[in-house]
Amino acid sequence: MAKDGYYTSGEFARKANVTLRTIRYYDKQGILKPSKVNEKGYRYYTDGDFAKLQKILSLKYLGFSLEEIMTMTINDQDQNFIRHSLDLQLDLVRKKIEHLNQVEKSLKETSKKLEENQEIDWEEMMGLLHVTNQEHSLVDQYKNASNLDVRIRLHKEYSMNSVRWFPWIFQEMDIKPGQKVLEIGCGTGQLWLENSGKIPKQTEIVLSDISGGMIEDAKKRFEKEEHPFQFQVFDCNQIPYKEKTFDLVVANHLLFYISDRKKALNEVKRVLKPGGMFLCSTYGKDHMKEITKLVQDFDSEIVLSEKNLYEEFGLENGKKELLPLFAWVEEKRYEDYLLVDQAEPIVDYILSCHGNQHEHLSRRYLEFKEFVRKRMESGPLRITKMAGVFKCYL
Repeated sequence: MAKDGYYTSGEFARKANVTLRTIRYYDKQGILKPSKVNEKGYRYYTDGDFAKLQKILSLKYLGFSLEEIMTMTINDQDQNFIRHSLDLQLDLVRKKIEHLNQVEKSLKETSKKLEENQEIDWEEMMGLLHVTNQEHSLVDQYKNASNLDVRIRLHKEYSMNSVRWFPWIFQEMDIKPGQKVLEIGCGTGQLWLENSGKIPKQTEIVLSDISGGMIEDAKKRFEKEEHPFQFQVFDCNQIPYKEKTFDLVVANHLLFYISDRKKALNEVKRVLKPGGMFLCSTYGKDHMKEITKLVQDFDSEIVLSEKNLYEEFGLENGKKELLPLFAWVEEKRYEDYLLVDQAEPIVDYILSCHGNQHEHLSRRYLEFKEFVRKRMESGPLRITKMAGVFKCYL
């Protein structure tokens, strides 16, 4: 090790027990850049780089691609990244263990049935194939859940309305004792966690999502809750319940993601009881507009979403789409804005979006973070929120 606290590439590789070729490859890919490059082009690493390498190798072992690893290590220059890194890896390892236990169980059951019947049941084999192939969906689900948590946290910590979004939504649902409620696209169930003490008795609540991983996470979060929730995995284009089953159906920030909304809305209408209500939330065109401007002032090629969600189904056009299906549609706005005085939550929010920001920020993370900090030197950043609900009645 050099006296100034730096390792050469070769020393770093030997100490980490990886090949020099691996270190050079990660450097070239921009996943693990050296901490210092001298005037002659020699590359040097520090002790802190071992933690970054460990995270990369751990994520690689857990099944993430190099592109995915890059997006999950982009902010590892921050001082507190080691703690966050270990928390992330622990959560992923637990999910990996659960998945492997499920694979083991399925293998044993399939093997036992094969021994008993002496014939291959191809339906059983298809089930085994499905379980074994869940690895990639596990990766996608974890990324989606993590990004969702980042966005929820920003609004929770910096919203100026004393009544937060989820309690406000709950008020608008106006649930009565004994009603049967369905939420489609529930994610990890945050709406109900924040309102668990307000749910009337004898209320039957079904939480559903197309992602089995999301539902598993939701189940764990509700283990200590007294209210007996039901959990279902299904596509809202095919709701597996009979006609006139629910008094209330909820879709929180979901409809703009659905390609065949007409089919989904007809399914919602089908399972609602006469006089029932469908409550769906969405954004307006000015929602978080300061975030978009901030990013594009830094790099005009960055877009935070592949499409403008409010154009798909927003406050400006949603009512027109709902009116042909329901007898009456009421629109209610949520009055709020964010006042953010720290750069990190803004940067984390931007990284959690569904656009091309990782492509443009992967090698400019520190530069971008400093750009955000300088913008906030004159005071907290005020961010517009434009969100609300449509309350649709049969």
